[in-house]
Amino acid sequence: MGISGISIWQLLIILAIVVMLFGTKRLRNIGTDLGSAIKGFKKSVADDEPEQPEETKSIDESNDATVKAEAAEKEKDAQH
Repeated sequence: MGISGISIWQLLIILAIVVMLFGTKRLRNIGTDLGSAIKGFKKSVADDEPEQPEETKSIDESNDATVKAEAAEKEKDAQH
């Protein structure tokens, strides 16, 4: 038994009917179009991710600079 009581043979018959109705070239074009649509959708979703506001970026950069300066001071003190 396959999916929901449909056997593999019934699925193969349905696939054969679909191929006879649409043809392999048209099915290939549909698959290509569907793939490119999904790819475009994923790209647009990734582009829509909110970016950090400029204020937050500058605060993070100043914090990084402070941490690096403190680390450099500790290294100087350790060497002396």
